[in-house]
Amino acid sequence: MNQESNKSSKWKSKLHEIIYEADTPAGKLFDIILLFFILASVILVMLESVENYDKDYHEFFNIAEWVITILFTIEYFGRIISIKKPSQYIFSFYGIVDLLSTLPKYLSLLFIGTHYIVAFRALRLLRVFRILKLARYIGASNNLMHALKASKAKIAVFLFFIFILSIILGTVMYLVEGDQGSGFTSIPRSVYWAIVTLTTVGYGDIAPVTPIGQSIAALIMIMGYGIIVIPTGIVTAEFVTSEKIHTNTQSCEFCGAEGHKDDAEYCRKCGHKIHR
Repeated sequence: MNQESNKSSKWKSKLHEIIYEADTPAGKLFDIILLFFILASVILVMLESVENYDKDYHEFFNIAEWVITILFTIEYFGRIISIKKPSQYIFSFYGIVDLLSTLPKYLSLLFIGTHYIVAFRALRLLRVFRILKLARYIGASNNLMHALKASKAKIAVFLFFIFILSIILGTVMYLVEGDQGSGFTSIPRSVYWAIVTLTTVGYGDIAPVTPIGQSIAALIMIMGYGIIVIPTGIVTAEFVTSEKIHTNTQSCEFCGAEGHKDDAEYCRKCGHKIHR
């Protein structure tokens, strides 16, 4: 009984090493193969949306998509089997992405009637979620995610400040341009213009006509260039800091946590010993 349990534990541990980690030859090969199929799937979705291609190669697209879907299904269940706490993966961001990117092909079997063509097309488009799986296999993305999480409070405060500034500027522009027939018909519409101008988008659907309004608009445009740089600087500073902390692709078999330091012996999240 113990021998069977040990054998089961060993192959699950090996499967976990292949699927979740990229520091081993087998793990690297698995990631490369998976990357190929993810990209192939996304390309198929895009080509399938071209009417002429879909008409000539519909059967090929369908078979290829089924092959890729089955492979991703095997991968999905492999990830569940090889981790001791499956719920940690199933309800994680990548677990939900993996499920959303795999289900549509199976759900399409339920929508075979002509009445469900619109729903069927919408379900097929969900397969584009597979592009999000790419982030898992790009090493620098872990540092970027860490930088974004570390700077979220600063960015939130900054965005709140921009929101307040947009309301103030929108209100001022409404007072200046409200009676000139230039499109500033209400404060909400003026705030919309302020946001568009601050972000340097500039749709041109609303434009000030008075000299004062144009002067204010010019100042807002100049401010916009400076405002865009601030969140980039915040994230960049955190990104540089996170790069100094060397991490590997070691994944905890118990909870699935990643981003451990090179010399870590225990999981940073649950405290279990990391398999080496």
